Amino acid sequence: MPVKKFISSQSQYEEMASYSRAVVVGDEVLVSGTTGFDYRTMQIAETAADQTEQCFINIAAALQQAGCSLDDVVRVRYIVAERDDFEQCLPVIRRYMQSARPAATMLVAGLLDKRMKIEIEVTARHGCSA
Repeated sequence: MPVKKFISSQSQYEEMASYSRAVVVGDEVLVSGTTGFDYRTMQIAETAADQTEQCFINIAAALQQAGCSLDDVVRVRYIVAERDDFEQCLPVIRRYMQSARPAATMLVAGLLDKRMKIEIEVTARHGCSA
């Protein structure tokens, strides 16, 4: 039976809501919805594109701790607070997901903090790099 390994970014939100940045089970890495906060400073950029960049930096750090990379991503969910913001995120998304080309979903929903413009959740599998 696979053992769960917990990955933390030390974000205050993880402690507050009792979750992990990522959980590794077998060859699968499940990364929680990740926003554009820089977890070292707890600052967040104003634009959706800049937040998307930070989301991928945060996700890449969690995947690295789990022994994976963004190229191992097989599923991604983008949640944006405003539909119109998604277009400015696309160049950043293409840069980070071009190799992996995961199955993807985009949703429009309210996010926890009014400053948040995008949240990204991924699933990766060890050894799935193209």
